Amino acid sequence: MSKPYTAIPSRQPSATSADDTVLPFEVKALDVRGRVVRLGPALDRILRSHDYPAPVAKLLGEAVVLAVLLGTSLKFAGRFILQTQSDGPVRMLVVDYATPGRVRACARFDAERVAEAIAAGKADTSDLLGAGHLAMTIDQGPDMSRYQGLVALDGKSFEDAAHEYFLRSEQIPTRVRLAVGEEMIAASGGALQRWRAGGLLVQFLPKAQERARQPDLDPGDAPAGHAISAVSADDAWVESQSLVATVEDVELIDPTLSTERLVYRLFHERGVRVFRDTEVSAGCSCSRDTVANMLRSFSQDDRDHMVENGKITVKCEFCSSSYEFEPDALAGEPLN
Repeated sequence: MSKPYTAIPSRQPSATSADDTVLPFEVKALDVRGRVVRLGPALDRILRSHDYPAPVAKLLGEAVVLAVLLGTSLKFAGRFILQTQSDGPVRMLVVDYATPGRVRACARFDAERVAEAIAAGKADTSDLLGAGHLAMTIDQGPDMSRYQGLVALDGKSFEDAAHEYFLRSEQIPTRVRLAVGEEMIAASGGALQRWRAGGLLVQFLPKAQERARQPDLDPGDAPAGHAISAVSADDAWVESQSLVATVEDVELIDPTLSTERLVYRLFHERGVRVFRDTEVSAGCSCSRDTVANMLRSFSQDDRDHMVENGKITVKCEFCSSSYEFEPDALAGEPLN
C-alpha cells in the first residue's frame, strides 16, 4: 500500500516545478480531488528511442500521459496497462505503468498508411486510431485477479475515452485534459527538439453520493421508448468543469509555468491544497535473463526457426534494446 498524501503547509505556490512529476491536489470547497502530470525527459526518452513519425509519437505521448494520470491512483504495488487495438494506421499502442512511477510505451503502425494520412491532413487521434477499443487493465500481481475496462474508440479522443471509462466503469464524475508538444531549445550544435507533455485529472467526490448522480447510460434497462429522467449536475461540479475547460494545451506543457501555479490559477478563489508530488521515470523491465527465459519457453523447433546467421536476436519493442543469443545457450528449461 502506498503512503497517504502529505499536505504541504500553507504558502505561496512555487514558481518552479520539476518535470516528470505528478502533483495531487484537493479543492475542498468544491468536493474535488485531482492530479497534474508534467512529463519532460522521461517522455522524450520513450519517444526518442523509436523512429516514430511525429503524429504517431504525439499520439503515444497522449496515451502515456493518460496512463500516468490513472496509474498513479493505484494504492498498491502493481501495474496499470493501457492498450489500444484498432483498424486505423496506428494499429496498437501499449503503455505499461508500474508503481511507484516507472513507465514504458510502444506503438505498432502501418508506415505507408500513416504517411498517406499525414499527406491528406488527417493525422488526428480519430484518423490514426480508426475503429477499435481502448483497454485499461489493473494488474495486482500473479496472486490476484486482473481488472479490465473497455471503451470503444470510434472517433473518440483519449480524453473522450477516459470520460466514458469513468462514466461506465467507475461511475465517478471526471474530467481529463491532455496535451503533448515539442519544445525547441538552444544548444551548441543548433536548436534541439524535445517532447513535453502534461495532463490534468479532476474528479467530483462528495460525501453524499446522491450529489454525484449522473444520467442513466443509454440504452440501460429501461424499455424502448421510455424517457430517461433528467439529472441536474451539482453546482460545485458544474463550476469545476467550467474551470477545467479553461485550461489551454500550452499551460499544461509550459516549462515556465509551475504545476502549483497552474493549480492555483484554476482554483485559488475556492482554496486549493496540494500534496507531495511523486516522480515518474522512463524504464523498461526487459533484461538479458528475462529474454533468455522467454526464449527457453518456446519449443526447440520454434527456436530453430528463429535462427538467422547463426544467432537468435530479439529486440524489445518498448526500449529498442537488442539481445543476441547463441542457439545452444538456450537449451534447457526456463530458470526461475
